[in-house]
Amino acid sequence: MDILSIIVPCYNEEEMLPITFESLRNKLSDLISKGKISPDSFLLFVDDGSKDKTWELIENENKIHKEVRGLKLAGNVGHQFALTAGLNFAKDICDMSISIDADLQDDIEVFDEMVDLYHEGNDIVYGVRNKRKTDTFFKRFTAQSFYKLMNFFGAKTIYNHADFRLMSKRALEQFYKYKEENLYIRGIVPLIGYKTACVYYDRKVRVAGESKYPLKKMLALAIEGITSFSVKPIRYIILLGVISVFLSMAALIYALISFIFLTVEPGWTSLIVSIWFLGGVQLISIGLIGEYIGKIYMEVKGRPRYNIDKYIE
Repeated sequence: MDILSIIVPCYNEEEMLPITFESLRNKLSDLISKGKISPDSFLLFVDDGSKDKTWELIENENKIHKEVRGLKLAGNVGHQFALTAGLNFAKDICDMSISIDADLQDDIEVFDEMVDLYHEGNDIVYGVRNKRKTDTFFKRFTAQSFYKLMNFFGAKTIYNHADFRLMSKRALEQFYKYKEENLYIRGIVPLIGYKTACVYYDRKVRVAGESKYPLKKMLALAIEGITSFSVKPIRYIILLGVISVFLSMAALIYALISFIFLTVEPGWTSLIVSIWFLGGVQLISIGLIGEYIGKIYMEVKGRPRYNIDKYIE
């Protein structure tokens, strides 16, 4: 039977972890008892430099339940890097891996279906949300806009899919080859190209702790995803520049006609408006180009994406 690893990135999840431990241990035991996975399957909790007792709880759980393992990173590197650390670490000791956030808002009951689809020959199984009933209107609107924006800019993503997925060993090995510093896992996994499937579920409400993805981090993730997978924003700058030139020519013609046939007051307000408009376009363009240059700077330094402090088995 194949060994399953369940990868759980954690950051300041002291309140949630006791619930997560019990739920995932029970689900792992259930899958083993059904003969779907090997008894050597395990849970791997990745502590992303938490400031609370997250790592202490993982260590204590490991002493009691050996199916619970822990990976402690040296400092906080962010959710995407923490998840990558867990996936890269597990690829050599498992046959398939399921990644899920510690808040368990993703439904663990679809693990069975994911494993069944893996046995049917799928290397990647995406967990896709049916609806976003538990989200606020603002969160639902911004999330849906994000996926549409990503697809508009040419980044291949799975609609309503976050980082809840199953990956086979060979998919994990291919994922390991993607070394970019500007990491957006949801965009990388579809590039692997192996056979995929989807399972659908209803997202649950977080029962303890606070969300680790406020608006600021969501916006940062969106910018990271778009600029890491598409150069279309730069091309749209060129288009905007061309449109601005034509608008300026139209404004010039209108100004000449007004000067010849109408009385024009000195210091025409539209002149100031046009200057502000073009100035704003230039600042946005410079900032966007700077974002791409900054990514090149981060990539060429070649620094490690994370450092492992401790591992408990």
